[in-house]
Amino acid sequence: MLKPFPRSGRPVEREDGYLPLEAYAALGEGRSVALSGADGSIDWWCCPNLDSPPLFDRLLNPDGGGYFAVTPDAPFTCEIGYRTGSNVHETVFTTATGKARLTESLNSGNAGRLPWAELARRIEGLEGHVRFRVELVFGTRGDTAGPFLSSNGSGSAFHVAGLMGLFRYGDCVVVDAEDDHAIRASVSVEAGQSATVAIIAGEHEPLVVAPIADIDRRIEVSCKAWRAWTEGLGYAGRYREQVERSALALKLLLYSPTGAIAAAATTSLPEGIGGKKNYDYRYAWIRDAGYVIKAFLRLGAHAEASAALAWMFRHLGEHGAQVLFTMNGAPVSDEEEFDLPGYRNSRPVRTGNAATGQHQHGIYGDIFETAARFVAGGGMLDLRSGALLARLADECAERWKMKDSGIWELPEKQHYTGSKISCWQALARAVEMADGGHLPGSCRDRWARARDRVAAWIDEHCWSEQLQAYAMYPGSDRLDASLILAVRFEFGNPDRLRATCEAIDRELGRGPYHYRYTGVDAEEGCFLACTFWLVEALALLGNERDASAKFEAVVAALDRNSGTYSEMADPATGAFLGNLPQGLTHLALIQSAATLSGMDL
Repeated sequence: MLKPFPRSGRPVEREDGYLPLEAYAALGEGRSVALSGADGSIDWWCCPNLDSPPLFDRLLNPDGGGYFAVTPDAPFTCEIGYRTGSNVHETVFTTATGKARLTESLNSGNAGRLPWAELARRIEGLEGHVRFRVELVFGTRGDTAGPFLSSNGSGSAFHVAGLMGLFRYGDCVVVDAEDDHAIRASVSVEAGQSATVAIIAGEHEPLVVAPIADIDRRIEVSCKAWRAWTEGLGYAGRYREQVERSALALKLLLYSPTGAIAAAATTSLPEGIGGKKNYDYRYAWIRDAGYVIKAFLRLGAHAEASAALAWMFRHLGEHGAQVLFTMNGAPVSDEEEFDLPGYRNSRPVRTGNAATGQHQHGIYGDIFETAARFVAGGGMLDLRSGALLARLADECAERWKMKDSGIWELPEKQHYTGSKISCWQALARAVEMADGGHLPGSCRDRWARARDRVAAWIDEHCWSEQLQAYAMYPGSDRLDASLILAVRFEFGNPDRLRATCEAIDRELGRGPYHYRYTGVDAEEGCFLACTFWLVEALALLGNERDASAKFEAVVAALDRNSGTYSEMADPATGAFLGNLPQGLTHLALIQSAATLSGMDL
């Protein structure tokens, strides 16, 4: 369904070269993700892979970055929206002379993902006539490469480091100028007319010069494939529209060559405008992968869940209990900084991630909860995976008393309450799976004893009479919204968990949103997943009326674009903050909606 953007219906304009983050919709094909703005400009595309250096990076560099714009050459208003059940996106532009629709797709073929990247954009006249400017400005891959053009009998190709791309277009598109920096063209459409422009790209490989008619046809092939996938989901609960849209967003983040699930498709989008919390999320966190697998299982997307679980077990077996991996399963490099302006001058711009060297106890809980959900849904673990889980349970039983960096990856190591609860969760699930015959049972009793010791330690040291809640860590006067998850994990005393949720809602809540922990409001926006976690916890604790009201309030507040959600939001303005599309936000929505619907696995 198309919606005006912005909601006021005012003309779309850039402020100092930037669009608001909620102006962007995500396109993808299982290998890369592009962000298309409401003004018709694709400002972010890491090509050919989700974690490749960006080809288009105007999102972080408004004056010198690359982009691919199809924009009316007169002032316009617009409506935006995805096709129902699909990741094919549409924008309808209205000018003083007419109305036209832009349909966009990162294409796939009849047999699945294409060997090359194919970004297709169809322009259709609806009323009167509209003239468009088409600008293809070659990026510099984060200011690390110099683009250039080459020509042969098949036309012009652009080169950026090892990437080669072809600009494809129909007869009615007029190329006005081209050089080593950009290709500029124009096209006019009247009611009933259409024109398609596209990019075909690959890295260190020859490219097929596909006819523009075939590229245009694949827009509909791709849409049909998306709809077939959506129709196969087994969700029959409440809020179906929001759940399907979030499932489609998660599907964009699943890297089909390996089964890895990216946390988000971007790097360095700030958690607070002008701040330094600008991180690279184009990697696979074990935590996020585990949560997404559970969401896919809950939706009946068993192929995706199985592929992601196999990826997780394979690389945990190779590298041990690390926090995050690349899309190909390698350890992530340390952070590097690029000399780019950043989104709204928020610096530094980063690649890599400092969390690669951290230990977080939470990964034990995430791994075991995911495996337990998998077998509860009828899945079977192979002997190698069972042995790996048994080894990780032994490791958890040995390491739970140590300090760690916690779920929020903080520089200060502490005995974080959430980390201890995750250790309890891992050991509890290990015992349950051993009792069910899914794990080797020789250490079952040891895991059970460790589980009980962890629970006793938490209740003795982490409960705060002053806060009337579990504290962030023993002796702390701070609250941590991640402790809401203890309700889902079925930890401990329901009365204490209920009191903790009430304290978090009261102290960390701002309007329909919630901050991650006490004192973080000076540095960042509200973390969207926290609110959905609270919704689910309230429903599980029996307060379905308040849970439903909170769910509907936050979904209404987020209803600012086509359905591509970010990591955070500014509680004062509602503006999106942080990387997007953010998997954790979308999967938390799915989990809370399913719980409100009374759906088990």
